[in-house]
Amino acid sequence: MIGSVLSSKYQLVIPKPIRKQLGLRSSQKIGFLVKDGMITLIPEKPLKESRGFLKDMNTNGLREHRERV
Repeated sequence: MIGSVLSSKYQLVIPKPIRKQLGLRSSQKIGFLVKDGMITLIPEKPLKESRGFLKDMNTNGLREHRERV
């Protein structure tokens, strides 16, 4: 696990190996999801980059038929 320290201004630095692995850019927006005392950071990406990312996804067993709306 790679860590970071919260500054006195409540800022975090994302370590370089993580920035490189995720392809993060300067000034890129990051979303925060808080659940059960955990923070998940979600990099916002242009919608065009998401095109086709689910094309090979196997949907069998995700939900039972009665759970569908």
